Amino acid sequence: MTDTIWPPDFKDCTDHKYLVLVQSLRGAIRSGQLSIGDKLPPVRELAWELGITPGTVARAYKIGVEEGLLNTTVGRGTFVADGRMDPVWGPEPLVTETQNEDIDLRAVRVPDVGQDAAIRAAMVQVASHGAPYLLCPDAKSDHVARQAIVKWIGPDIAGRVSADDVVLTLGAQSASVISLQCCLHGPAPAVLTEDITFPGVRHACRLLRAEVIGVAMDEHGLRPDRLEDALRRHGGQVLVTSAQAHSPTTTHTPLARRQEIAELARKYNVQIVEDDCYAIACSDVPSYRVLCPDRAWYLGSLTKAVSSALRFGYLVPPEGRAQLARHVAQSNFYGVPQPMLDICAEFILNGPAEDIRRRVVNVIEERVRVAVNILGSWDIRWRADTPFIWLKLPQGWRGSTFVRACDAEGIRIKSADEYALPDGHAPNAVRIALAPELPVADLQAALEKVSTLLANPILGSDN
Repeated sequence: MTDTIWPPDFKDCTDHKYLVLVQSLRGAIRSGQLSIGDKLPPVRELAWELGITPGTVARAYKIGVEEGLLNTTVGRGTFVADGRMDPVWGPEPLVTETQNEDIDLRAVRVPDVGQDAAIRAAMVQVASHGAPYLLCPDAKSDHVARQAIVKWIGPDIAGRVSADDVVLTLGAQSASVISLQCCLHGPAPAVLTEDITFPGVRHACRLLRAEVIGVAMDEHGLRPDRLEDALRRHGGQVLVTSAQAHSPTTTHTPLARRQEIAELARKYNVQIVEDDCYAIACSDVPSYRVLCPDRAWYLGSLTKAVSSALRFGYLVPPEGRAQLARHVAQSNFYGVPQPMLDICAEFILNGPAEDIRRRVVNVIEERVRVAVNILGSWDIRWRADTPFIWLKLPQGWRGSTFVRACDAEGIRIKSADEYALPDGHAPNAVRIALAPELPVADLQAALEKVSTLLANPILGSDN
């Protein structure tokens, strides 16, 4: 079979059929057999003609779109493109802009417990040291900051970790991208994650041209049976998960469930990337890096527990892979700026970082109590140390309609649609952040309006 035959003949095919289909498509476009603007057969029609599954054709078409070979328009079909790739980012930003005229319950922000003065004090202390700021940071100059992260993570959460096991990054999203860059390979990599997940996962996978496969959850997190089914059907190189405190659902995965998932990772040779960004309080449940230290990547940052202004994150790769991750990080941004390294190290080792984390958790616990007292009669999920709640809407409301109804009251919340994967199903639910910048009385008033809306659905909104 040559790669210029379009469509290809799969009678004696031994390679992955979706890759053969993509190779044939490339060759047909290069040779002129297919011209710009030519319409390709619909997925099911071509699958029937070739004797392969519609999923195989859809996967090949998806790769063609990502490479700029094809473009797809809903209602019109799939056409040969001019080779220019569409942007890989989506319309939704990762940073939620403040809307001063509204009650913003969309963005998760850190409570103000004196971070500004404390960080400024750390800056003054670092400046008094007279450290040189001329050369790029390296493994020697960032060693103290890596020691600080070992202290910040705490004993046993990520295994017996030393400074040599830590890679410093520009926040948790940066750590996530670096871990995926270390793990993904081949022309069509696949990443598995919760079917409702933080948008940053989708953004990272788009940037790396990776297919995202959603795995169903229950009250304990990822379902092992659905994970194994996805691995059998789609394969996959990496599982990205937030087992300690999942956004947006607040789900916490208990030890027994984590052990099941770790065993599946070994069985199917999958790497696990655990994003612990929302686990603000220290956990007594070990991370995946403890359960399978040969294949688990543990990451977090100071963003949710201290300050979003400190784009200071960390990654603990599997045993023996820290040097690889460090090289990948250097290829992305050379290194975290030395002044930031010194400020954060001072803040953690000699300053009030741990006390600030404790006070942040106290504020969150207070606001969670407020929310539960007001919305507790509805179907909500919550954790005392997680700065948002997950609200499953009652009959009579749909997510998009409820968001618009809250908007009309000057209250901004997030629908589950914003967390669903592109081809996934969004539950009828919303996430409500607890706005630490608001006076408690204003938060109470906003949540009472939300409760009133829940009790009075708009006629026909569930149709």
